[in-house]
Amino acid sequence: MFDPQLLRTFVALAETRSFTRAAEQLQTSQSTVSQQIRRLERAAGRTLALRDTRTVELTDNGQAMLGFARVILSAHDAAASYFDTSAMRGRLRFGSADDLALTELPSILREFRRLYPQIDLVLTVGQSPALARRLRAGQLDLVYVKQEPGLPTGRLVRRDRHVWVAHDSTRLDPGAPVPLIAYPDPSLSRAAAIDALASIGRNWRITCNVRDVNGALAAVRAGIGIAVLPRAMVPADLVPVSPTFGLPRLGEIDFTLLTNPRAAGGPVDALSAAIVGHSGD
Repeated sequence: MFDPQLLRTFVALAETRSFTRAAEQLQTSQSTVSQQIRRLERAAGRTLALRDTRTVELTDNGQAMLGFARVILSAHDAAASYFDTSAMRGRLRFGSADDLALTELPSILREFRRLYPQIDLVLTVGQSPALARRLRAGQLDLVYVKQEPGLPTGRLVRRDRHVWVAHDSTRLDPGAPVPLIAYPDPSLSRAAAIDALASIGRNWRITCNVRDVNGALAAVRAGIGIAVLPRAMVPADLVPVSPTFGLPRLGEIDFTLLTNPRAAGGPVDALSAAIVGHSGD
């Protein structure tokens, strides 16, 4: 019923509130924008925008049309992408560290699959060292992992800091060994905890060995011990405890994308750009 081109023009007008800026955004003339808005209003049988010499305001019907237009255009673009013979295709074997997969990554992957429905995305979730090994062995095309800060390999997405994390009911005797919840070696968070405690001569003991981040969080919530997590990944029900327990300050950690040089560049570049772009929001 409604021409997508007219809807795009209306969305541009609604977002800029200016015929001049809408024309610049659409790379067309102001008169063309005006004509297309009038055509859409005739098709709808309603006034959608009120204009004067300075401002553009949407009517109630215009606000309703804006919502419909965005839904229609999203579906139109998804269909065009799906049936476009030049759309990106291929298989992308992607690996993510398990704790990174708990953050914004699911929404990124959901949007990626919507934009590139003909890419067969195969997801592997695991620990960073194991994923890096599989990448080097040619079993994965792209991995999103944690690394020591400043390494020359990979594409830095963002940098964070490790923090000590516990349940707020956890108590620690200053003279007692620090009860650690840790992954088996090799593990960046385990090494960070042990090295930091050794630097101040503080004793420690492993009270729980875990294989994934869900196990670590469950153990912390149960009060079994203290874990090390990137600051951005501390759940709301857990608390950083460095000042409280007199624990040493921990170092930084890089979230990095590593690429298999033999992988197809198109799918790898597209997902890498999506992850980096979301991180910059």
